[in-house]
Amino acid sequence: MLILAIDTALDACAAGVLDTDAGRMIARESLAMKRGHAEALMPLIARVIKASGLGFAGLDRIAVTTGPGSFTGVRVGLSAARGLALAAGKPVVGVTTLAAYAAPIVNEAGEHPVISVIDARHDHVYLQVVAGNGSSLLWPRLAPVEEALDAARFGAPYLVGNAVKILGQRWPSDAPAPIQADAQPAPDIAWVGWLGAAVNPDTAAARPYYLRAPDARPQKDMLRQATQPSEP
Repeated sequence: MLILAIDTALDACAAGVLDTDAGRMIARESLAMKRGHAEALMPLIARVIKASGLGFAGLDRIAVTTGPGSFTGVRVGLSAARGLALAAGKPVVGVTTLAAYAAPIVNEAGEHPVISVIDARHDHVYLQVVAGNGSSLLWPRLAPVEEALDAARFGAPYLVGNAVKILGQRWPSDAPAPIQADAQPAPDIAWVGWLGAAVNPDTAAARPYYLRAPDARPQKDMLRQATQPSEP
């Protein structure tokens, strides 16, 4: 399967083409940026598609991050993905940034939990906690930092996301220390592609995931958490 992955939800503008049969990215590019995604994205996608040696018609699917993240950034990525999918006649799927952060660690973490945290400002974070096998411990939510720190009760974790330092600086002294704290401004675009390849296009809608209170619902496993619940 050939997947075009797109991410503009946080502090990067990124795209890549994943060849699942070959097990690798055949083209990718990521630019660090806090704003300006709208101007940078389409030229970046054009360069990635050219480098892949494919046309849009050669793709099997388009995957895009749905948030949580910057309202403007999320909309930029979704608009581009939907437009390209419509023009090329290809399915488009959405994956969350929290799941994309956790994906590289899941199934390698063993018994240790994986805590994904994204800075939501005003002493809050977007939070998700999964076990090492991807099963849900805390489903995605918007939480005060103090509440996020309660996740220390699950044991020594892997910390991933752009708010790792926020939690690390206030990590309880009597709690097991994190095994690894990997602060990244945005998820690895390769894992956006891998999650996009794994989800069902019929259930993984490409729509914004803002983590407003009515949107936070339990998920059965990591695949379900790669998608987002329908908004009321």
